[in-house]
Amino acid sequence: MRGLLAVVAFLALTLLPGSPAYAHAALLRTSPPAGSVVPEAPRDVTLTFSEPVSPVADKIRIIGPDGQRADRGKPTVDGNVLKIELREDAPRGTYLVSYRVISADSHPIPGGFTFSVGAPSATPAALPEEKVDTTIRNLIAIGKAIGYAGLVLLVGPVLVLTLLWPARLSQRGPRRVMWTGFGVVALATLAGLYLQAPYSTGGSLFGATGSDLGDVLGSQYGIALLVRLALLAVAAFLVRPLLAGRDGIVDRVLLLAVAAGAALTWPLAGHPAASPVPAVSVVVDALHLAGAAVWLGGLLMLALFLLRQADNRELGAILPIWSRWAALAVSTVLLAGVVSGLIQIGTPRALIDTTYGQLMIAKIVLVGLILVAAFLARRWTNNGAADNPRPLRRVVTTELAIAAVVLAVTGALTQTTPARTAQETAQLPAQPVIYSSTLTSSLYTLQVEVDPAKLGDNGVHLYAYKADGSPLPVVEWKATAALPSAGIEPITFPMLQLTDNHASGQVTLPTPGDWQLRFTLRLSEIDQDSVTATVPIS
Repeated sequence: MRGLLAVVAFLALTLLPGSPAYAHAALLRTSPPAGSVVPEAPRDVTLTFSEPVSPVADKIRIIGPDGQRADRGKPTVDGNVLKIELREDAPRGTYLVSYRVISADSHPIPGGFTFSVGAPSATPAALPEEKVDTTIRNLIAIGKAIGYAGLVLLVGPVLVLTLLWPARLSQRGPRRVMWTGFGVVALATLAGLYLQAPYSTGGSLFGATGSDLGDVLGSQYGIALLVRLALLAVAAFLVRPLLAGRDGIVDRVLLLAVAAGAALTWPLAGHPAASPVPAVSVVVDALHLAGAAVWLGGLLMLALFLLRQADNRELGAILPIWSRWAALAVSTVLLAGVVSGLIQIGTPRALIDTTYGQLMIAKIVLVGLILVAAFLARRWTNNGAADNPRPLRRVVTTELAIAAVVLAVTGALTQTTPARTAQETAQLPAQPVIYSSTLTSSLYTLQVEVDPAKLGDNGVHLYAYKADGSPLPVVEWKATAALPSAGIEPITFPMLQLTDNHASGQVTLPTPGDWQLRFTLRLSEIDQDSVTATVPIS
């Protein structure tokens, strides 16, 4: 049992990825566009994501230039499009859109952006910090690791005890492993249900409310885990007569059906449910998981019990059968892994350019090493390993060690943004870089925007406000640009007045550096003042 505990601990620890990603869907576009200035207030604000999403209660809001909520009603979701209604009396100025949604693979997506109606406000609202608690994120990864390890501990004993176990040997050790597996999977599932609440809302570890838990239980993720718990209880009831030898064909068929249903709950709560072809991905991933559990669970039973306790005659009957099962399980794992990888990776280039693709390459190499070990094990089995099981035991131990690393990589993959999503996000048009600053003088507040704040031609927009934030009429606008570090003296460029408090101009900035843009505003015959903006240009 000490060896068993060591294996479980190793699997649980190695499945924890070093720096998991938690946003597996990407914000593709918004309407109005982020950072834009629109002439009239829109009826609603829409956000389009790369995957279907669901809103987190009270985490989606629009804050107006007056600091008050500017959204009304509940946000609506249609697939991957989130719509937020804007109140009818929306004033002119800058609006902050803050959101937190859950992607189809159960990961939270926090973020925010601003847009302006008419002109930017003098003092736009600050973007609140939305983040995922690192402790909660790591606990979820550990929970997944423990769940996978528990599945291996559960499947191996059930399979071997019902179909391969010699009648003369005691079932006590394997049964203890099996019931440990049942308990580990159940506890990991319960932990996953609870942890998903603060993970989704961004709250603290012990700050989840009944409402938060209710939202989780009503989600696809929560339903999948509840079904897993129910099927686990049914399986525990069905397995007793099988182990006692009182089972019939109906019991075995029922147990197989329950096992198949339980295997589906893992992909339904993860990446496959959000793939471009979810029906295929879910089935393929369930086969991948089942094949791995049969393979590793069987190897564990061989290493811990059969190769140590069975005699040569019993091993001579058991090993050829196991060899065929292992070959079928490995083939299932490989084929399902290839199909799943093709769906999640998308293009060959993504295999190299993304973290997900690089992890997949590592997994392929490791599986190749296991296949070499499996080939050696099969050869020894065919050459009479029952007479001298020691070499086979070493090979099986090697397979388990490498398989543990494969499971570690698999665990990292579950916490890493799929390559297709990462590549899709990378190919999105880059958001323009706009310099924006609010400058204050004794007479006015000036909002300055320089677009795109890069070498070459740049547009300049100025908005003048009074101390109370209301528009300030300006009689005359003057502007100069200088780069003292390069010896460039102030160069005057014209400003065109568009409204009483808004002027625009064009300036060419040919050299990188911190440019000094000086603006002089005359408000009357005698009232005039200047402010300077330092604009980094690269």
